[in-house]
Amino acid sequence: MTFLRPTLLTLACLLASPGFADDLPSLGDASSAIVSPQQEYQLGRAWLAMLRSQVSQLNDPQLKDYVESSVYKLVETSQVSTSLYTLVETSQVSDRRLEFILINSPQLNAFAAPGGVVGVNGGLFLNAQTEGEYASVLAHELAHLSQRHFARGVEASQRMQVPMMAALLAGIVIAAAGGGDAGIATIAGSQAAALQEQRRFSRQNEQEADRIGILNLEKAGYDPRSMPTMFERLMRQYRFDAKPPEFLLTHPVTESRIADTRNRAEQAKPGGIEDSMRYQLIRARVQLIYEETPGLGAKRFRALLDENPKNDVARYGLAIAQIKGGQLNEARENLKQLLAKSPNEIIYNLAQVDLDITNNRLPDAQSRVDRMLTQFPGNYPLNQVRVDLLLKQNRAADAEKALDSLLKSRPDDPDVWYQVAETRGLSGNIIGLHQARAEYFALVGDYRQAIQQLDFAKRKAGNNFPLSSRIDARQRELMEQERMVKDMMG
Repeated sequence: MTFLRPTLLTLACLLASPGFADDLPSLGDASSAIVSPQQEYQLGRAWLAMLRSQVSQLNDPQLKDYVESSVYKLVETSQVSTSLYTLVETSQVSDRRLEFILINSPQLNAFAAPGGVVGVNGGLFLNAQTEGEYASVLAHELAHLSQRHFARGVEASQRMQVPMMAALLAGIVIAAAGGGDAGIATIAGSQAAALQEQRRFSRQNEQEADRIGILNLEKAGYDPRSMPTMFERLMRQYRFDAKPPEFLLTHPVTESRIADTRNRAEQAKPGGIEDSMRYQLIRARVQLIYEETPGLGAKRFRALLDENPKNDVARYGLAIAQIKGGQLNEARENLKQLLAKSPNEIIYNLAQVDLDITNNRLPDAQSRVDRMLTQFPGNYPLNQVRVDLLLKQNRAADAEKALDSLLKSRPDDPDVWYQVAETRGLSGNIIGLHQARAEYFALVGDYRQAIQQLDFAKRKAGNNFPLSSRIDARQRELMEQERMVKDMMG
């Protein structure tokens, strides 16, 4: 494991003392005067950069696209939308109001942190058996965000408001980075215990997040009964576990909480989305990530398909497992059946493109991608696979243009910037390579490396005064960001 950076770790240890442990998050109404939305935004983004540098992430474009679109669906009908639009106006940032991180961990966890940062563990898909259950967890987390529970939690500590928030966020980093034990082991036992207590939301805040989450689920078109159903199953599943998942440590599920959410949910009108085919297809992709081998995944999906030959999710999972395991002819036959039923389903077409690339049938893959992009021109996974195909065909200059277009919709995605840097290098754009690396390093919190990459770019720019001036200006911006982060982190 990569240990946390000294500034954040020191801060976490310093604040994880009995005196601060008493300041658990509690409901308040003057939090904006203590921690401003602008401070929340800046601290949240600084923390996100640090978290990105500490944890393994899931970079599957289809998974990223699903999480982002599903969260925005909830945001559009929730109270968090108004608060985040306010952040956009006050901080003069782009219209991308939320930032996401998908953590490569089979442990159940999800969180929404100050500044509009949404985190999801792969384990959420393993535990949430339906889209409604998945949405209920995120609706609850978004309610914490909309009600500014982090800021309210530090209201009583007038002089330490921002450091206290930093400590709360540091706790999430520690848990996410080590899946619990590894990260917390870096802090002395008594300090770790105090830090753990700091990260718990109060019972009142949990009730408020449940109540608002249920309302948001209904507004977004989901069946709010999914929330108590999810809680009930988690309680049964982990009732006797000595070490339950991180989510249940910070969000304890009790009989009274289940009863309260059940009573509230039953007041809603019958109906609403309980599940969707798209969720189950994405869930199958995540399940395969955590299978020990593609063969075991194929065996499990084949058994499901034997039970029900009409189970398209099992057939899709089997096809993906077969591609990973090199059984290309078998995968082609399964995908043929799926595409016959749903010829324009993006997920099936992407699987066929993956198969064709694996089988070195690049013209077939290119033709399919081009056809799908005429129907879904803005689809992120399709545009990403288009870039991958161009690179496979040694068309680096065309791939660079495609990535420049992708950056317009994903300017803060470190995965895209990493590929931009690699592609610019292949096409001989060395100045652009260093500029792209600088943006990547800034997004993962390594400002020293980012500033150094811009130094390299300036040297290459030589006598090109306009370009040197632009690089200089960006370097000054990153230096200011670094200074601001250091000031916020104490």
